[in-house]
Amino acid sequence: MKRNTGQDRSITSQWRPATQAVRGGTMRSEFGETSEAIFLTSGYAYDCAGDAAARFAGEQSGMTYSRLQNPTVEMLEHRIALLEGAEACRATASGMAAMTAALLCQLSAGDHVVAGRALFGSCRWLTDTLLPKFGIATTIVDARDAQAFADATTDKTKLWFFETPANPTMDVVDLRAVCDLARAKGVRTVVDNAFATPALQRPMEFGADIVAYSATKMMDGQGRVLAGAVCGTEDFILNELLPFTRNTGPTLSAFNAWVVLKGLETLDLRIRRQSENALEVGRFLEGRVPRINHPGLPSHPQHNLALSQMAMTGPIFSFEVDGGRTQAHGLLDALTLIDISNNIGDSRSLMTHPASTTHYGVAEEKRLEMGVTEGLLRLNVGLEDPADLIDDLDQALRQVGL
Repeated sequence: MKRNTGQDRSITSQWRPATQAVRGGTMRSEFGETSEAIFLTSGYAYDCAGDAAARFAGEQSGMTYSRLQNPTVEMLEHRIALLEGAEACRATASGMAAMTAALLCQLSAGDHVVAGRALFGSCRWLTDTLLPKFGIATTIVDARDAQAFADATTDKTKLWFFETPANPTMDVVDLRAVCDLARAKGVRTVVDNAFATPALQRPMEFGADIVAYSATKMMDGQGRVLAGAVCGTEDFILNELLPFTRNTGPTLSAFNAWVVLKGLETLDLRIRRQSENALEVGRFLEGRVPRINHPGLPSHPQHNLALSQMAMTGPIFSFEVDGGRTQAHGLLDALTLIDISNNIGDSRSLMTHPASTTHYGVAEEKRLEMGVTEGLLRLNVGLEDPADLIDDLDQALRQVGL
């Protein structure tokens, strides 16, 4: 590969996804390094004052300040945009920085948002608490019903915001149906695609306008760093998102960008193996627990929809026990291999009780409306041998009477 091949979209767009994940966006220095360089710098020097003025005026290409541009971060942005099939991408310091920026950069007082009810807890805080503080009205709907978005839309509605599969109930949203309705209404769609990543699902292929990520999850995939990303058209990224991020500062560090670049190299391998493991573990649990929410199982009410828009159904699912928090916590405490952790997307298997962790800040009545009960547990299946995971779950279930 030549020095600048990785950033030539006329070439890289012809590569297949696995190749894009390894080489897309790579920009080599004059030293010809094979691994992407980490540019740990806050600022940049100029040969003359005129160059500095020209860069700030947009008349000369080049870096000015790492809150705006950094070569390592730029490589990550190119790679994620390529994988997503988007014109452009802007990386952020965390997934929630990405979600917040994707919403606030295009909303003003008096606007209205329709959001899916089954969202990550902090995303529900955005829609239910933060946006109304700025005079932005929100309506929450069951995102499994595409028509519900249209019915809740008013002449003030600016965007529809939803996640699929949803955290932690694994509700699946019909991307094509919702995005087609949004286009007909003249409303933008913002999709949280963190559970699937572009390796399993590319919402823009179904008509989504903006796709946001917690790159902390499967993109890094090994529990190391925080990162986020927002993908969209070049016009949206440059003229709406960039002015917001450059002036508010949710900036991704060069080191964290480099770590995620390394994670993307193995994303396709990891997410496919973890999806296979999750299906095997899910089949075991289906016969042992009262209810399971796994889109890869035929028992899931949206199983066929999930398979129609996802390459595989991912490493994450949830299930319920009837004994509420006491039984759920007892099961967690009985685990010997699987970690109790509120993170997801890790190569290690992790399990959490959302009602007391990720969705603790959501009011109880809203949690129940979302389907986050006291007996719900969410499981991220990792790269361990699934037989060992099943053995651990089996002994833990027996200890709590299941």
